[in-house]
Amino acid sequence: MTYIVIHPYIFPRINVKDPYKRLGISKEASEDEIQGARNFLVQRYIGHKPSIDAIESAHDKIIMQQFYDRKNPKINIKKKVREVTQSKVMLAITSRFRTPSSNFIVKTSIAFVILGALTVLFPTEEGPTLQVAISLIATMYFIHDRLKNKLRAFLYGAGTFILSWLVGTFLMVSVIPPIIKGRRSLEVTTSLISYVLLWVSSTYLR
Repeated sequence: MTYIVIHPYIFPRINVKDPYKRLGISKEASEDEIQGARNFLVQRYIGHKPSIDAIESAHDKIIMQQFYDRKNPKINIKKKVREVTQSKVMLAITSRFRTPSSNFIVKTSIAFVILGALTVLFPTEEGPTLQVAISLIATMYFIHDRLKNKLRAFLYGAGTFILSWLVGTFLMVSVIPPIIKGRRSLEVTTSLISYVLLWVSSTYLR
């Protein structure tokens, strides 16, 4: 590494605040490069105490910062997200979904929004049994409409229906506090959560 000295007696970067810039090195410099820069500058300006103090101060700050960073490593969020999204498990999951046409998305959205509205507006003593049954039929219908395969439509529809109800029940019992008050509030809210998951399956599952 080449170090350029402007003045032979007084350190020209004596008032530079950034310790890396003061030593004339990058933040990616290795320990050897940091020590080399410090030694070079100390030898160059050995007769000027303020210059030596500025050089030593910058060197100490860098060393302390590196020590702190090793003790408290920063989490690179972008790197972690990239690792997760590019993992085999995530790629396998995302490969099971495909974005359909806008018209199809609108069609499934309208269907499940109507089911949700009927469930909230017309709860019964038995719970939203009819709406739930319709949601299962709608899921199978939409999946078949996209995949043109009755067996896969049945298996995907039944599987996502069971999974959505398990997830919805778990969330309502263990995680989410009651959102909707009134008769059959637990069943109604669980149904709404299930409709969201069923809509995703109906629309995007391949």
